[in-house]
Amino acid sequence: MWNMMCDVMPTISEDSISQRSSQFSQEDANFEQLMVSMLDERDKLMDSLRETQDRLSDTELKLTEVEKERDALQRQIAANLPQEQCCRIS
Repeated sequence: MWNMMCDVMPTISEDSISQRSSQFSQEDANFEQLMVSMLDERDKLMDSLRETQDRLSDTELKLTEVEKERDALQRQIAANLPQEQCCRIS
């Protein structure tokens, strides 16, 4: 029985195992490098997003201040301009 099993079982070359393991380790290294690159890119994008949100917040604040200033100037102009009187023809 044992002799039959040995005849039936294919031989496994140690070279093919080491080639496969080196192939997997290379693929693992490539995958790990890809993941690191993606995480770095995500961090850069998050920093850029935060900076953009800060700039937007500052710009909105400045816009509010300018709108208040505009409204105050319009009130001053309206108060200092002579009122136009319409003449009626009877």
